[in-house]
Amino acid sequence: MFQVWAPAAGRVEVEIDRAQRHEMVRGEGGWWSAEVPGATHGTDYAFRVDGGEAFPDPRTRRQPYGVFGPSRVHEHDRYVWGDQAWRGRALPGSVIYELHVGTFTAEGTFDAAIGKIDHLVRLGVDFVELLPVPPVPGRRNWGYDGVDLYAVYEEYGGPDGLKRFVDACHQAGLGVLLDVVYNHLGPSGNFLAQFGPYFHESASSFWGQAVNLDGKHSDEVRRYFIGNAVQWLRDYHIDGLRLDAVHAFHDSRAVHFLEELAVEVDALSAALGRPLTLIAESDLNDPRLVTPREAGGYGLAAVWDDDVHHALHSALTGERHGYYCDFGPMDVLAKVLTSAYLHDGTYSTFRGRTHGRPVDRLRVSGHRFVCCLQNHDQIGNRAAGDRLPPEVLRVGAGLLLTSPFTPMLFMGEEWGASTPFLFFTDHEEPHLAQGEGERREREFVGFGYDDWGATAPEPQHEETFLRSKLDWSEPSAPVHAELLDWYRELIALRRSCPDLSDPRLSLVSVDTDEQGRWIIVHRGAHRVAANLGDAPVTLPLGPGTVVLASDPKIALTADGLSLPPRTLAIVRTG
Repeated sequence: MFQVWAPAAGRVEVEIDRAQRHEMVRGEGGWWSAEVPGATHGTDYAFRVDGGEAFPDPRTRRQPYGVFGPSRVHEHDRYVWGDQAWRGRALPGSVIYELHVGTFTAEGTFDAAIGKIDHLVRLGVDFVELLPVPPVPGRRNWGYDGVDLYAVYEEYGGPDGLKRFVDACHQAGLGVLLDVVYNHLGPSGNFLAQFGPYFHESASSFWGQAVNLDGKHSDEVRRYFIGNAVQWLRDYHIDGLRLDAVHAFHDSRAVHFLEELAVEVDALSAALGRPLTLIAESDLNDPRLVTPREAGGYGLAAVWDDDVHHALHSALTGERHGYYCDFGPMDVLAKVLTSAYLHDGTYSTFRGRTHGRPVDRLRVSGHRFVCCLQNHDQIGNRAAGDRLPPEVLRVGAGLLLTSPFTPMLFMGEEWGASTPFLFFTDHEEPHLAQGEGERREREFVGFGYDDWGATAPEPQHEETFLRSKLDWSEPSAPVHAELLDWYRELIALRRSCPDLSDPRLSLVSVDTDEQGRWIIVHRGAHRVAANLGDAPVTLPLGPGTVVLASDPKIALTADGLSLPPRTLAIVRTG
C-alpha cells in the first residue's frame, strides 16, 4: 500500500520503477493511497502530483540514488536484531560522546564506526550521539542540510547500516542518541512543499523556511515530525534524540510541539519498556524545557547548556570576542557550575538585552544540562575549525567530568586530536555551491568573529572534508596517549565516586580568586581544585588525599595544595 498526504492535490499518481504510473485514490484528510500488485521490498517508486514531476516520498525509508532520485520500498522488519538483552540506559550519571559518521573514520561509514566501539567502551562513555543521518546533497555534509527525513544517508551505509551500528553499540553496552533537525530542511532536494503546506507562510529561520507547526493543516505537519521521531526510536532502536535549535520553532499553539512530542515519546517508552531521552538544543536559557509537564513545563529530559561551555572556554583560553564577551571571570565560572546559567535574567552584552530565566537549584537536577568543552558547533564555528590544545583539555576535562551536569565529549577530544573539524558541503546546484562560503561567512560574523573570509577554507572543496577526518594513529603517540589515559581516569573516577556524579546543584559550592585565577569546587567530601593562571599557587586545603592529579608536581602539604600553572587535582578531604 502506497500512501501520501497531499491535501490540495486534484490528482496523485505513484510511479513504479520510473515507468508504470498508477492512479491513487483520495481519502480522508487529504491522504491518497494505492495498491500496486508486485510492489515489495526493493521496489523503486515516486509520486506525481497533478501531473507534475516525479518526487520522492516525503516519508521515504530509503533513497538509494540520492536526494533527487526515486524512493525505494524498505521493510524494517527484515532486519534481524541481536540486542534483545538491551534494556536501555538512563541519562543521569552518563557521559555522552558526539561524533560525525563521515569524519569519525577514514571510511566514513557506520560499519567502520563499529570497529571503533571498543575504543569508546574503554574510554568509559555511556552514550554515542550521532550528528544527523538523513540524506543530504552530494557526498559530504555535516547533516543539517538533510531532507527525506525518514531515510538514512546511503554514503554512511543506508538504513541497515545504521541498524548494524545501533545493534553493535547496544551489545557493547552503549546507548545511541541521534541528532534530528525539525526546525528547517536543507535547500537541496527539499520537495515537501510540492505535496502540502509543510512550511510556514511567513516565518523563517536563518537556515531557511520555518516548519508549519501552528498554521492551517499543521496537525498533519506535526504528525510528520512526531512520526519521524517515533521511527528512529522504534524501528532503529535509538535511545534518544537531540532536537536541533528548538528556539527556531515557530509555534503559537496552546500545546507546544515539544510538549506533544514528549508525551508521544513517553508513551512509546512505556510500550517498549526502556528509557527514551529527548534533549533540546536551545539558546533560550529557559528551564521550562526540562520542567515536568505536571509543573507547567515541556517535560524534556535535558537541554544543551552553552553558558557552561562559554564560561569554561573563556576562562581556559582568555578569549572574549563575540558571544564570549560576558564570560571569562572566575566568578562567572563559579556561577555556571552552581546554577547552570550565567544569563538567568541578567543583561547579555552580546544580545543587547536581558536574557534567560533562573534555574531552581533545589528542584532542577544538574543532569538535565548537557555541557561540553567542545562540540561540532563550537569547533566548526571557528574559521579554521581548530580544537583546544591538550594542556587546556586536561584542566577543562577535570572541571567538566566532575561537574553536576551531563558531560559530552566531541570525537577525538579524548586524545587531543590535531585534526580540525571544518564546515564542509557538497551542493550540486551551482547557485548553492557558489554561495555556501558567503552564507557561512555571514553566519560566522554573526557570532562576533571577523576573520572568516581570511582563514576559512572553501566548504565545497573535498580537501576541507578530508582534513576533518580523525587520524586514528594519534591515540598511540605519547602526548595523545597521556591525555587519553587522563580522560579514562576521570570518567572512571566519576563513575566510582558518587560525590563527583551527584547532580544536585544545591550541594555544589565554589571558591575562586580572580587575581590568582584559581578555583575550588566542593563536591561532597571531594574538592576539585584548578589553577587556570600562568603562575603557581598554593590553595587553602586542609588534610586530605590527592585522588587524581593532572601533573606529578602537584603536592598536598601542611601549607595547602600546591598547583603549578594550568593544572588540576581532585582531593578527598579528611
